Amino acid sequence: QVQLVESGGGLVETGGSLTLSCVVSGLTFSFYNVAWFRQVPGNEREFVAVINWNGRRIYYADSVTGRSTISRDNAKNTVYLKMNSLKPEDTAVYYCAAGQWGTELRPQKEYDYWGQGTQVTVSS
Repeated sequence: QVQLVESGGGLVETGGSLTLSCVVSGLTFSFYNVAWFRQVPGNEREFVAVINWNGRRIYYADSVTGRSTISRDNAKNTVYLKMNSLKPEDTAVYYCAAGQWGTELRPQKEYDYWGQGTQVTVSS
């Protein structure tokens, strides 16, 4: 059974930092691309960042570029998303997702497995 478990969300003040973690089990983690998406109620889920299976392709959404760093530890089956200089507009539920065969890496359709999400709230 494949599981993705996000953690690290919470309430933070504007300008603060958080590191989100996504622990993956039930698949060969080193073969999978892992991405972060986020969703605000009433809005569509949007891409945030992705790291491919070997760590050589990393992409960020324009909205978080320069403020975020995605990384992976294959020994721990974990992907991290460190977010700095947080803004109220970063408030959302953050989901991690895993997919093996994607080529573009940003589209949600390339991901087969999803976590339950972790809430990030940035107070103004």
